[in-house]
Amino acid sequence: MIALKTVSGKEFYLNTDCILKVEQDYDTLITLVDYKTLRVMDSPEEISNKVVTYKQKIYQSPMGVYE
Repeated sequence: MIALKTVSGKEFYLNTDCILKVEQDYDTLITLVDYKTLRVMDSPEEISNKVVTYKQKIYQSPMGVYE
């Protein structure tokens, strides 16, 4: 899971497997696989980097993120 901030500034964690797409609008709009949407302060580039870092951590460790 990755940490993101809502447009009101509250931090929350999102399961990366739930992300369908990320779009830049006035804010960043995340569409989930169930087609619900979230507006966040993080840029699409920041979200992409967080997802890649998280996935690398999982796949490079034999124990996953529970190491």
